[in-house]
Amino acid sequence: MNPFLYIYKREIIITIMKKFITTLCFFAVLTSAMALDAGDQVKMVLAKQKLYAGQYIGALTIYKDVLQKNPEDAGVLYYIGYCQYELKKFDLATASLKKAVSINKDVKPETHLVLGKIYLADEKIDDALASFNTYKTSVSTKTGETEDVDVYISHCNNAKKYMANPINVKINNLGEAINSKYDDQSPCMSADGRKLVFNTRRPETTDSPVDVEGDGKFFQDIYISNWDTINKKWNTSEDVPGNVNTPAHDACTSISPDGKQIFIYKNDVNDNESRGGDVFVSKIVNNKWKTPESIGKPINSTYWEGGACVSPDGKTLYFISERNGGYGRADIWMVNRISKTEWGKPVNLGPEVNSAYDEVGAFLAPDGKTLFFSSNGKESMGSYDIFKSTLEGQKWTKPVNVGFPINTVQKDGPLVISADAQTAYFASERKGGLGESDIYSADLSNYSLLEKDGVRKTNSGLSILKGTVRDGFEGSGIASVEVQILDQNGSVAASTITNENGEYFITLKGDVIYTIKVAKKGYKTAEEKVELKVGKTDTFSLEKQIMLNKEK
Repeated sequence: MNPFLYIYKREIIITIMKKFITTLCFFAVLTSAMALDAGDQVKMVLAKQKLYAGQYIGALTIYKDVLQKNPEDAGVLYYIGYCQYELKKFDLATASLKKAVSINKDVKPETHLVLGKIYLADEKIDDALASFNTYKTSVSTKTGETEDVDVYISHCNNAKKYMANPINVKINNLGEAINSKYDDQSPCMSADGRKLVFNTRRPETTDSPVDVEGDGKFFQDIYISNWDTINKKWNTSEDVPGNVNTPAHDACTSISPDGKQIFIYKNDVNDNESRGGDVFVSKIVNNKWKTPESIGKPINSTYWEGGACVSPDGKTLYFISERNGGYGRADIWMVNRISKTEWGKPVNLGPEVNSAYDEVGAFLAPDGKTLFFSSNGKESMGSYDIFKSTLEGQKWTKPVNVGFPINTVQKDGPLVISADAQTAYFASERKGGLGESDIYSADLSNYSLLEKDGVRKTNSGLSILKGTVRDGFEGSGIASVEVQILDQNGSVAASTITNENGEYFITLKGDVIYTIKVAKKGYKTAEEKVELKVGKTDTFSLEKQIMLNKEK
């Protein structure tokens, strides 16, 4: 399952469980008044168990069965409406919830809460505010039950503010080459802008299995599309070649800047290695992706980990975790690389970035200092919004909502941005798409997501320098060698480490002459000047091979 979907579903379940005792007490009174017989009361308990497990279709079937004998039971109608809401059947949910209100003016307060969410998703912001305020006045403020509704009210006010002040970007649906009538999410792009990997819930064959007890959709797979450099468009997507997709849910959370590793979220109850939610890695060999392997400790833990992304220099990994030591539910953590197989101690990005809510879908831009992620906290304009934080010195700045029309009142994100900073790609459930969630692009020609004021500089994008460090005698690549990039003053502008094949990959400012410096014990130090230009239409990429000769 896509961690972005999982975290949202888990949030709903937590909200239900927080009110578990109150709900049971209220429901006991309601069912007594409506005289549900013993058999129906047992069915209600079974339905509620499925509801808590996220098995909305199974729960809905039972609630409808109970409703046949109790057509005027407002409580049963509420649960039916709630299941329909979770299954995104908003029209049916609205009808069920409104009927519950018409039957009993003292209906469950949560009826108004769910109605408010539907109105907000439909951009009926004033109706949403009215429903949220009705809910707020219907529950006890002393028990803390109004905490969540205050967030939703904040979402409504934010939506009004951002929609009245849109940023200067053009949003485009990527069309049928990428999107389908099914759920398409979580775009992940290589730094050169030529590989787009994403998650989809479309069927591979006519008899593809579906999540029968869950939401009734097809299981999620990982797809890939390559950029057509001649026709300047994305080729028709297909499932990633190799041993990545399984009969269960498979979800990509990022692709490494060099396009040679995919970070995958797995949560399979039938797999001991991934049960509970962990990060896996698949590497490409001969144009096929290998079977994903667990990234291991200390990144994975006994807690839920929901995906990862690696920095452009390959030295730092950012990942999502619910482990102890966080500031909310899912937090963003970072860990520095010690060697090609070892990572240091994970560090939480702190309360400036992480909130009391969920932070998911982290992506570090090619500039190595701008972090994009999605959050459903108070600063959102509805569900999950895309935010950015910038590393200044050793501290991350307070996250900023990237604004409308990238963000909407629906669920938006995650987002990735090209190395030349001309285009961003993101997923959204906004109206007008081909399916539930589609992948969109944002034309950033007139607006810079990487600048504080949004004003595009002459060259706010980056170029790519890559190659292989080889043994001058044997010709094979040398792993774990530091590659330093010196500026015109001889200072280190950036550095990276070669992978297991001796390959290096780094993004740098263009229109600059650099010096590549590689030093390794037992070899003569190699230095070579290179001129890194700037691409006019595509990200400029320069490949430079470095030969190290052994000392005599």
